[in-house]
Amino acid sequence: MHGRARSHVLLAVLMACLAAGLLYPIALTIGGAFRSDDGSFTLHHVRSVFEEASTRRGLLNSALIAVLTTAAATALAVPVAVLVSRFAFPGRSLLRPLLLVPLVLPPFVGAIGVRHLLGRAGAVNALIGTDIDWLGQGGLPAIVAMEAVSLFPVLYLNVAAALANVDPALEESARCMGAGPWARFRRVTLPLVRPGLFAGATIVFIWSFTELGTPLMFEFYDVTSVQILNGIREVEASHRPYALTAVMLACSVAIYALGKAAFGRSAAAMQGKATVRRQEVELSGWRAAGASSALAAVAAVAVLPAVALILAAVTVPGQWYRSVLPQSFTLAHFGQALSHPLSAGSIRNSLLLSAVATALALGVGFLSARLLVRARLRAAWALDALVMLPLAVPGLVLAFGYVAASLRWPFGGPEAPLGGVASILGAAPRPFAFLAVAYAVRRLPYVVRSAAAGLEQTSEELEEAGRVAGGSRARVQWRITVPLVAANLVAGALLAFSFSMLEVSDSLVLAQREADYPVTKAIFTMYERLGDGPGIASALGAWAMALLAVTLLGATVLLGTRMGALFRA
Repeated sequence: MHGRARSHVLLAVLMACLAAGLLYPIALTIGGAFRSDDGSFTLHHVRSVFEEASTRRGLLNSALIAVLTTAAATALAVPVAVLVSRFAFPGRSLLRPLLLVPLVLPPFVGAIGVRHLLGRAGAVNALIGTDIDWLGQGGLPAIVAMEAVSLFPVLYLNVAAALANVDPALEESARCMGAGPWARFRRVTLPLVRPGLFAGATIVFIWSFTELGTPLMFEFYDVTSVQILNGIREVEASHRPYALTAVMLACSVAIYALGKAAFGRSAAAMQGKATVRRQEVELSGWRAAGASSALAAVAAVAVLPAVALILAAVTVPGQWYRSVLPQSFTLAHFGQALSHPLSAGSIRNSLLLSAVATALALGVGFLSARLLVRARLRAAWALDALVMLPLAVPGLVLAFGYVAASLRWPFGGPEAPLGGVASILGAAPRPFAFLAVAYAVRRLPYVVRSAAAGLEQTSEELEEAGRVAGGSRARVQWRITVPLVAANLVAGALLAFSFSMLEVSDSLVLAQREADYPVTKAIFTMYERLGDGPGIASALGAWAMALLAVTLLGATVLLGTRMGALFRA
């Protein structure tokens, strides 16, 4: 078969796989939202989402959390990115890595530590001698603060990368025309970094708008994500959960599309524009002290949830009550987190699920990246859109779509051939296949972007030389291309594996039985148990944080400055 024909066949196979694992669950969700009981089209279910006070309030709260989180994360990320990228001052090299600590701590896990800090009997009240209910009314301010701190590194990485691409000659020209520092930043620098800023802000907005774990941890149930989770129980008898999920999907895709339409081309156009190396401004005296203090303050805020989580993990049950620090310490929880039946089983489940998901994402991701970079097919835009779609589609929406798929043939219904192999609801669920596919689909964009970056830096002439020497296409790929992009593939695999280990939405929705719990659902379940449950949950979260820290460090070493591009919508 001719090479171009093979590429078209491979494109069709990949599109079919992505359609089955991504578009089909979404289609079922949308179909359920607009289908009446007799199978006809209706707008009643979607209209009821906006008419009912509870669901309308949930949407407004979700939108409020997303707007406030994005604003707070932007207010943190932009000044810090400018400070770190443009100026040299004492302590910068030591403090800069601390800014990325929130990336290794999922927001809902960090919420465990924050509750110890902000509860009525928490460390903050003990420090200042008050009895303020910082988590009052369900803790909406605490949710915003937790998510802003957790997600601001995504914005920071995007803005820092955009600043690195700004040509210093443009700012120098403005300076020569008499523009002051603020005018140069506002009229030259900010418009040039706006695409990177908006790309990161899009991810932050969608993530915080659809976040499930953090509201659950703060017992704030008046948000759409929690209402969807609660609606899983009535999914076989009601269209309301479908309508809620469809509305959430529409909002997320609209925000993603807005970002792409407004800044997509300009973001691509600005890359690689710098013509000369920027000279950092050396600060001294009070300016250096102020810069160091400001960066230290942000770094302290960034690491505070992680520190609080570790303190909660080493606290003897009941010994961190109305005190700034725990009164008694123990390391027993770390051992129990690895040996307790629920947590040990969840670790095994997550390791196996993440390994399978990573293998799937790596195979599909490499083939997709190669088609996008090398094949130059007219229909490649459709594949590019599909592999990036998981960035715009919330994990909760996909998880709900898999629940809907499990109720239909070939998994559900009479005489379903795969009902005994893969199922989610029922007396004896078997969610492994759904979880593995969900994890793989959710992390596919990271693998594709990482692999594509490697292929773009690898000369196509090397592959041509291998084919001229008589090697088959498969042999050339295995012996030449894969070794050359191995670092990128390993980086993408590390990210896919570690983020799958700590996936929240899919785990909370698809795993309904304790024997099937992944790590994140085990953490949530353990935290709700009395006695040593919160301590074990904290220790399990600390172990997970350590895993993610190691894998992210490895990916950063392998990808270098290209790491930030993976966290861009």
